[in-house]
Amino acid sequence: MTIHQIRNATLIITYSGVRYLIDPWLMPKGSMPGFDSAVHPEVRQPRCELPVSAEEIVNVNAVILTHWHPDHIDEVALGMLRKDIPFFVQNETDRDTVARFGFTDVRLLSEKGTSFNDAVLFKTTGQHGRREVIRPICQSIGMPYDAMGVVFTAPDEKSLYVAGDTIWCPEVKAALDTYHPAVIVVNACAASVANGEKLIMGTEDVTTIAEYAGDALIIASHMDTVSHLTVTRADIRALHLKNVAVPEDGEIITL
Repeated sequence: MTIHQIRNATLIITYSGVRYLIDPWLMPKGSMPGFDSAVHPEVRQPRCELPVSAEEIVNVNAVILTHWHPDHIDEVALGMLRKDIPFFVQNETDRDTVARFGFTDVRLLSEKGTSFNDAVLFKTTGQHGRREVIRPICQSIGMPYDAMGVVFTAPDEKSLYVAGDTIWCPEVKAALDTYHPAVIVVNACAASVANGEKLIMGTEDVTTIAEYAGDALIIASHMDTVSHLTVTRADIRALHLKNVAVPEDGEIITL
């Protein structure tokens, strides 16, 4: 497999011969304001440009959208992707939303496993920030709370777990205990709402998962791009965790 870190949570994962585009957020630098309900609302985002052309990014075999949030998909991607591409989502709400943009092959991922070519993809759950704190905030601003992760398995590949937008929580631990992934991608910039409550992993979460899954390679993604980040690549690297990689935008990790 190869894991191409594009920008933020946007990845191109080549797995068992298939190119999957994860969470395509393709707009130019500074195209949208920061989130009013989060820290640093004055900072425009994305904070950086794409490292490769959008045309190259959308040249893939399938798309996986972990959740419908504006820093994980945008109208640039929705306009550039071919309408018949297999497009995997977490639930019926996201399926219907994607379909409204003209996509004709929108599929639900299942916790029981969804076959695609030679791979089987398993939907996982998490907590996009502590559920009891963040879900009411999301509801108050009309933004969905749930986000999924995905486990990739195939006979010719190591297992891969893309945890998605989640903190360290019992659901993530359960995914590790169930699938024992060899490679784990975590979103790790500790993006936070205005009261300081984090929405995704930060340094403590990365340390915990690196220790708990000590035989796995941990890859820190979703870095240095959104307005509401509170942890940087430099902060993760300063942990000096031997099994944690922190790729730059545009970097490709080959396994």
